[in-house]
Amino acid sequence: MYFIMRTLLLLLMLSINASAQYIPKFDVQGHRGARGLRPENTIPAFLLALDSGVTTLELDVVITKDKQVVVSHEPWMSPSICLDPKGNAIPEKDEKKFNIYQMTYAEVKEFDCGSIGNEKFPEQQKMKTVKPLLSDVIVAVDVHTKNFTQYEVDYNIEIKSSPEDDGKFHPLVGEYSDIVYKLLDQYLPMERIVIQSFDIRVLKYWHEKYPEIRLALLIENLKSVEANLNELGFSPSVYSPYYKLLSKEKVNYLHQRKIRVIPWTVNEVSEMLSMKGMGTDGFITDYPDRARKIKYTLNIKR
Repeated sequence: MYFIMRTLLLLLMLSINASAQYIPKFDVQGHRGARGLRPENTIPAFLLALDSGVTTLELDVVITKDKQVVVSHEPWMSPSICLDPKGNAIPEKDEKKFNIYQMTYAEVKEFDCGSIGNEKFPEQQKMKTVKPLLSDVIVAVDVHTKNFTQYEVDYNIEIKSSPEDDGKFHPLVGEYSDIVYKLLDQYLPMERIVIQSFDIRVLKYWHEKYPEIRLALLIENLKSVEANLNELGFSPSVYSPYYKLLSKEKVNYLHQRKIRVIPWTVNEVSEMLSMKGMGTDGFITDYPDRARKIKYTLNIKR
């Protein structure tokens, strides 16, 4: 009888531990660092996100001609946020001529992507800054966390690709992914990394070649959760939809399948509280400072 009771107790403890592992702390992710407050996807934005208490840095990566991993949302120089090397505005009709995949990083860093700000984000502080290498971001974050914030964060990294842009604005999925993995393997433990993408080809490749990496399926379509998961062909670690596509029923269904739910891009405090009320596991926001003001509410255990 003693051994039976001991075995049952051990199984109960393992069950509790497994549940605790599945429901982590509420994950506030700084979108492109802190896009609402600093130039997006730049080192100043990531450092401010750290100071605002995020648990994950969300960012996008593209590849240069010389195979460097650059933090950028578009694989070209967006005229809405960048000036050319001479400080001139970039005509919108010409933006795709400034193709990062056809530039070396030495050429990329000549563009100023912070001085003109972003008219969609009036609180964003204007400053002269460049699109950084992912390696430089990781080093800057590491220094800042060791000297100031005193805690490590995860990285939610989007690989931006599409079939029509293969070989034009980015490498083929396999090469693209391998370049990113090789860089990350030099700088970070893999348990601190999530790879996200709208392109299911990317997620399938990582699922097969790098199964230890957590994956997030980005969603902006109107298909059912079941249809999107069936198309992917496996259960990702995270289901990450546009927040207005969510309902409590969808969150519950995903949790039943042991999939975390991290919606984007949640900017108003009322929306943040709504997502928390639905039972999401976190959210991605341009304004991590707003989330910090209600951090005690967000971190209440469900």
